[in-house]
Amino acid sequence: QVQLVESGGGLVQPGGSLRLSCVASGFTFVNSGMAWVRQVPGKALEWVASIIVGDQVMMRDSVEGRFSVTRDNAKSTLYLQMNDLRPEDTARYYCRYGTHKGQGTQVTVSS
Repeated sequence: QVQLVESGGGLVQPGGSLRLSCVASGFTFVNSGMAWVRQVPGKALEWVASIIVGDQVMMRDSVEGRFSVTRDNAKSTLYLQMNDLRPEDTARYYCRYGTHKGQGTQVTVSS
């Protein structure tokens, strides 16, 4: 049974940083393609970034240069490092494996 548990969200001022974590279980984590997505209430889910085989990372243009994705295979954990956060980054963030996603973690960027 696939389980994804996100954490690390919170309230941060514009320009601040957060690191989100996603602990995965129930599948072979090593070399699995995974993604971070986000959602604002009333809006569609929005893709943020993906990490694929060989740890190649792809990001949406609006977060390129500010966000990064890494993984710790020993801990079956995916990370999203978010720097220079902006109010428009406010959303609930989820990690995703195939059609599975966790409960999410809220990120609020506000002064």
